[in-house]
Amino acid sequence: MQETFSPLFLSLFSCHFNTPKMSSRRLTTEEALSLLFNWDSDEEEDVSETEDLSEAEDNVIDDPDCQFSDEEEDSEGECAAISTSNENQGMQQSSSIEETWTSKDERIILDMTNLEGRRVFQEKWKPLDQTDLHAYIGILILAGVYRSKGEATASLWNEENGRPIFRATMSLETFLKISRVIRFDNHETRAGRRERDKLAAIRDVWDKCVEILPLLYNPGPHVTVDERLVPFRGRCPFRQYMPNKPAKYGIKIWAACDAKSSYAWNMQVYTGKLPGGASEKNQGMHVVLQMSEGLQGHNITCDNFFTSYWLGEELQKRKLTMLGTIRRNKPELPSEILKMQGRSLHSSLFVFTEKATVVSYCPKKNKNVLVMSTMHTDASLSTRDDKPQPQMILDYSSTKGGVDNLDKVTATYSCQRKTARWPLVIFYNILDVSAYNAYVLWTEINQHWNAGKLYRRCLFLEELGKSLVTPKIQMRVRPARSPAAAAVIEKVKCAPSNQSAVDSVEPGIKQRKRCQVCPSREDIKTSTVCEKCKKYICRKHTVTFCPSCGQN
Repeated sequence: MQETFSPLFLSLFSCHFNTPKMSSRRLTTEEALSLLFNWDSDEEEDVSETEDLSEAEDNVIDDPDCQFSDEEEDSEGECAAISTSNENQGMQQSSSIEETWTSKDERIILDMTNLEGRRVFQEKWKPLDQTDLHAYIGILILAGVYRSKGEATASLWNEENGRPIFRATMSLETFLKISRVIRFDNHETRAGRRERDKLAAIRDVWDKCVEILPLLYNPGPHVTVDERLVPFRGRCPFRQYMPNKPAKYGIKIWAACDAKSSYAWNMQVYTGKLPGGASEKNQGMHVVLQMSEGLQGHNITCDNFFTSYWLGEELQKRKLTMLGTIRRNKPELPSEILKMQGRSLHSSLFVFTEKATVVSYCPKKNKNVLVMSTMHTDASLSTRDDKPQPQMILDYSSTKGGVDNLDKVTATYSCQRKTARWPLVIFYNILDVSAYNAYVLWTEINQHWNAGKLYRRCLFLEELGKSLVTPKIQMRVRPARSPAAAAVIEKVKCAPSNQSAVDSVEPGIKQRKRCQVCPSREDIKTSTVCEKCKKYICRKHTVTFCPSCGQN
């Protein structure tokens, strides 16, 4: 594999377009690509050191175990696969562009982090550059790939039990220094901004990362809107307690995801009401309307916290449909549909209006499930004779898990590190979601890449992390003390420029597959490949020739 993933990931993570705030109108393919081609224009903005440019780096770790490599050089991004699609399908048109990650966001991050570094370490602080930032993010991603979320940072650099690539990239001391001083805004000006915005410490980075999400991917016909809870038990002015979530305490994020791929299309941090502010009414309806802004022709699936008849009406005005469970206390529901006396098991009772359909399904004795839809207009049932279910119930079950699945997949290879700073928690989550979105884009564009493997995302994230740290390793001057780290550095520096980071760091490992001649039930693995047809063959089906016979 010759491609490099870092530009695609970084485009999701930090690209900032010099365009007005996105309206509800969906961009065409040409418009989106023109923005991507011109995102880093020559026009300069006056950026002070007090702005929130360091927020993009908050996506790095807040562990005091951070070290930096000694090389300083601006790394250029390689081909980034960016694609947009028509309104009812995923990626259908792609374009590879050359991009250099020199956005204004990155400059702010570097400026703010270097400002804090000089304040804390004074003349001992060595200014960070783009290569350092890329390497720092790459280490975080690799730490997530190696499932070290709960592992002590120092153990990652351990010579016996750690990974050599960490020691080859930067020292533990450097990594801890960066984690300590990385900032997303200027602390001296934060107090005034925090009075009107609780998310002031990372607001700029968050908004710019969310802005780019809908530009790169158009979801399928079904979009799921739900809430996420990022685990955090430290001090935070908008920390939430949700007893039905595994973590119980954390930062709540509203999210809109494609129901099939779980691509995060839109997100919003819930910061609660401002001090002295009035309680928000019809919060669920307002959240769905904000999360679906810009969509047209899609169906919105949500749970009973959001669903209401008035939400369905508002969505229909935007040419959207709604499907979701609804609470029994909603005033728009007729009393007849709530009664359970005399109802048989697996029975369904439908109510129709001009704009919506409601079904009451009885899965258990004296219990019913209420689902409202503006997409369904009939009383169709499944074909199962033993348990006939309404088609509305089946469609809801198949499209409700977009956001829940996003939580599941991001938690599997999460780069979250232990920290007491809530902006870093949000930054880690941005990093996890951006990496997953990049994986969705990559597999949509390159559908045959590692097809059939159950660990494709692990391979993608590993290649992504190694492609980010490779420029730092190549710039390294001082030899590594660890023999394993020195071997990694030597292999990376000697690898051809067109060789992938995985091949350069992990050479000599032959791929093993099942013998394609033996029956599949025997499950015989081999690394031997036929010279002519390139099929994998085991020793039993391998024929040996002498040099003269082999030429015949």
